[in-house]
Amino acid sequence: MATATVQDTATGEDAAAIVELEEIVERQRSAFASDPYPTLEQRQSLLGALAMMMISHRTEIEQALSADFGVHPALASDLIEVLGVAGRAAYAAEHLPQWMAAESRPCDPALYGSGRASVQPQPKGVVGNIVPWNFPFDLSVGPLVEMLAAGNRVVIKPSEHTPACAELLSEMVRATFDRDRVDVVVGGLQLARAFTRVRWDHLLYTGSPSIGREIAKAAAEQLVPVTLELGGKCPAILAEDRVDADAVKQILGTKAIKNGQMCITVDYCLVPRKRLEDFARLAGEYATQEMPGYCSSQSCTGIVTARHLRRIQDLLDDARARGCDVRTLEPAAEVDPATRQMPISLVIDPPDDAALMQEEIFGPVLPVKAYDTLDEAIARVNAGERPLALYVFAGEEAVAQDVLRRTTSGGACVNSAAVHGALASLPFGGIGQSGSGRHHGIEGFREFSNLRGVFVRGEGDLIDAFAPPYGAAAEAVVGAAFAGVDGSA
Repeated sequence: MATATVQDTATGEDAAAIVELEEIVERQRSAFASDPYPTLEQRQSLLGALAMMMISHRTEIEQALSADFGVHPALASDLIEVLGVAGRAAYAAEHLPQWMAAESRPCDPALYGSGRASVQPQPKGVVGNIVPWNFPFDLSVGPLVEMLAAGNRVVIKPSEHTPACAELLSEMVRATFDRDRVDVVVGGLQLARAFTRVRWDHLLYTGSPSIGREIAKAAAEQLVPVTLELGGKCPAILAEDRVDADAVKQILGTKAIKNGQMCITVDYCLVPRKRLEDFARLAGEYATQEMPGYCSSQSCTGIVTARHLRRIQDLLDDARARGCDVRTLEPAAEVDPATRQMPISLVIDPPDDAALMQEEIFGPVLPVKAYDTLDEAIARVNAGERPLALYVFAGEEAVAQDVLRRTTSGGACVNSAAVHGALASLPFGGIGQSGSGRHHGIEGFREFSNLRGVFVRGEGDLIDAFAPPYGAAAEAVVGAAFAGVDGSA
């Protein structure tokens, strides 16, 4: 393990955590060496235990999320952090027999006789998972589903920005799993740096592109394969015939999840210029009729830290200073510093160089940009970094499919937003600046597996023709391959 240089400079709790990390990894490596291929039954048992862990700690999870966010909706905790993860485990356990099965591949009997070829998934080994603060359980225990399904040992590093969730996660995991199977290490920045310097068999990081770039560099030093789940400015493109109440409901409803603190939320909207005021009016009507008092309610998640709250306020202040039309959907609502709750605001047609059009917002601010033609909207999206998700609202399926064909994103939805991230059957991940690799479903199982190609020799083959000294057998194979191609008989 290459943690010595970090450990030498670490102090206090992080120094102890780094020592603990080293012990955990060595323990898991030893366990993996003695049992490198858990059976189907063992893996399904682990997934069942994972699901029960989430369900049985439902109340504690709600309390920890509220402690860290100031305010956090209990039902959102149940739907996303508890039931979403438990359902993902159940889906994996059900499909695991097919996922683990060797997949036959063809091989030419004229050359390989009765030989057989197959792809056989095997565990990678000891996997690390660096977790962000916005979904402390969904993004720690969620990927753990496919990691365990693939037969790995796992070490989780929760975010220091959600300390109550981190401590609870550690308690839950250690009460459910043997520490040589799954463990949690809790600490701050120095621990995070040490974590990236471990020679993992695979490393998952979820967070910002800037930190993801540094993690990729550190992993490259150890030739550690990485999955990067990063962010980006996820757009919603509205065709003229879908600037309606339902589209606005989908967009604002998604934006309200975690009060915008979600990597696949709608970061900005592209709306036909002549329908811009219609969109703003519909948004105001929806907020008044369907979300009265939202900002001060238990449905409004608090911004995770005072520093992040200030960053979002600075984005709005910059927009106002530039003369932008900023409309708070609850006109009388104000930011509550105690709970860090904040109302949703629209920013109408801001300039491209405004800070909120350059940064991922990650909060309750929704820029609404005007476009004159659909081609212009598509060109705008394609001119930026490839987003983690893209959302298309169109009355005609052909229009929606045209937009999907002409754009690139990690995931996408038509006439909805973020739903793809909730489906256990769909791969989840980004492309380019928004990430690489996938988890969820069979793609997640494969991501955390070594897909080993295996050939079993049979009888009646010509394999010996490939080995020197070359003679009649090799001439026969080459002659048969080129017969009629180069004019030879």
